[in-house]
Amino acid sequence: MLKGLYAITDARLTPYEGGKIFQMVERALKGGAKILQLRDKETPDAALLPIALELKRLCREYGALFIVNDRLVLAKMAKADGLHIGKEDVALELAKKEFSQGIIGVSCYGDISRAKKAEALGASYVAFGSFYPSPTKPSSPLIPKELLREAKRILQIPICAIGGITLERAKELIALGADMIAVISDLWRAQDIEAKARAYNKLFEDLS
Repeated sequence: MLKGLYAITDARLTPYEGGKIFQMVERALKGGAKILQLRDKETPDAALLPIALELKRLCREYGALFIVNDRLVLAKMAKADGLHIGKEDVALELAKKEFSQGIIGVSCYGDISRAKKAEALGASYVAFGSFYPSPTKPSSPLIPKELLREAKRILQIPICAIGGITLERAKELIALGADMIAVISDLWRAQDIEAKARAYNKLFEDLS
């Protein structure tokens, strides 16, 4: 089910060296992260494949979904549960054709019309953001939080909120209609990743 904490890896914050990424991801999954996205814009597919396969194995162990960002070929090779695409990635129509059995998420930034089109073309979920200044994407334009309420009214598919989200900020976004909260820095920089994931989970439990 597309609901809950959506953890996104980061090449700097979840380093590959020494398998640190796997230790960190397992802590997030133990804490109840429901979805994990492998996001890496630079490493070649061949080098990422063994990492993707191990992350998928961990997701299976903890009952979470495994999503690959941007890389259609890698998503297919790893037999990932899903693929997430932005406006500079593979077209949604091609993704649907080539990855027909998988979940497909689409970044819609602050554009509800893009989200409506993605829904019509068969997207599984859409993501909006940034809602706050993002440490990992500092140049992302900010969008109003009220957009979530409007999107929830118009769309039938689940909605993910992303961008500069902290535990304190997540509560309002969930209340406004976010089905998933995508987190990078606030999760991976936490002293106790498992406890932070658990705290996000509790927000969803309390507000559902």
